[in-house]
Amino acid sequence: MTKPTSNLLDSGPTRDTDPDTGTDTQDRKWWLWLAVPAASGIGLGLAWWLLAPGGLNVISGNPALADPTASAGRLPRDLVLAGLLLLSGCFTAVLLDSKVRKPGHGLRTFLAVLGGAAGALVAWQVGLLAAQWWGPAANGSEGFTLRAATALLLWPGATALVTFLLTLFSLMGKQPEAPPLAP
Repeated sequence: MTKPTSNLLDSGPTRDTDPDTGTDTQDRKWWLWLAVPAASGIGLGLAWWLLAPGGLNVISGNPALADPTASAGRLPRDLVLAGLLLLSGCFTAVLLDSKVRKPGHGLRTFLAVLGGAAGALVAWQVGLLAAQWWGPAANGSEGFTLRAATALLLWPGATALVTFLLTLFSLMGKQPEAPPLAP
């Protein structure tokens, strides 16, 4: 008789298991840190169009800013998207901070930053699409657009910076380990 061979895919390093439940404590849903921020860009893009001047203009309600071709609405329109992306980056970092003690924190952070970059691009494109569907017709580069493309870096940048700061503060709050006592 032959001995059954182990599966090569399962022969990796041993995984951490919870002694009480016997379940695997390693984060198996790592792909969610990439997919959820990217998918939430759809909602942010719609919110950008709803709130910003040139879109539905819900924040100010100023009829002078309702025209997407008005130059007075360009900066507030970019700032609305920048604020939404900054808030999303901070929220993502706070969610990451709750899992600092679990293994794979670096991978989750990397995927969340990539997901934030993808979510920012999705939000920008969804906002432009909403303006084409439901906004007044505009010709050329005039209309509901993003003038400051660097605003798209706020979500991944805020995620990385706030995660770094929260991790640093949690490490600063730890008590140093006591040296072992000599016999």
